[in-house]
Amino acid sequence: MKFIGIRSLPIVFLTAAFMGMVEAVQVLYSLEDRAPYYLVGSVVVESIILELGPVLTALILAGRVGASIAAEVGTMRVTEQIDALEVIGFNPVAYLVVPTLIAGLVMVPVLTMFANVVGSISGWLISILTVNLSTAEFLKGARRFFLSWDLTYGLIKSAVFGFFISANAAYVGFFTTGGAEGVGKATTRSVVLSCVMILILDYFMAQFLLKIGY
Repeated sequence: MKFIGIRSLPIVFLTAAFMGMVEAVQVLYSLEDRAPYYLVGSVVVESIILELGPVLTALILAGRVGASIAAEVGTMRVTEQIDALEVIGFNPVAYLVVPTLIAGLVMVPVLTMFANVVGSISGWLISILTVNLSTAEFLKGARRFFLSWDLTYGLIKSAVFGFFISANAAYVGFFTTGGAEGVGKATTRSVVLSCVMILILDYFMAQFLLKIGY
């Protein structure tokens, strides 16, 4: 949890901050002379909570955490450390994989909540600095279309992403072969597969979970 969560805070903070700023700039550009500016709060907050926060956080962690887990477990496999665990009576799955799955399942939603807050604040700051939008107007827009299910939906997505990132990285690393070259290939395969599956899962969860919210 420390590795996946706390040590990922700086990169998640940086990404979320600029994510909110870019979203605010683009929304303000789209609203210019077409709609009231307070709607920027609606679009920024909803897009971050529903999509950008969970997905971008997961993609970042797929690269940072997934690659590290796959490389670590893969190195243990090719150097026969996993075989040694089996010889002395340890279950390598329970010892190496299960803690990783639990940490991913718990910490990725936590990081997503952090990203949601940082992204919304940065979008708010850009709004008041760019078009002199008041805080009250931004909050008015944020509340206009907000549903409690939106936040739940985003956290469910992030939990699924976190579980899959950890499971995929551990699985790829666990069955690594081919020495140092195999570890490098396994790490690359883990990141690519995680990123692709995050986007695929995002679509199917949107189709299913948003209907529940309706």
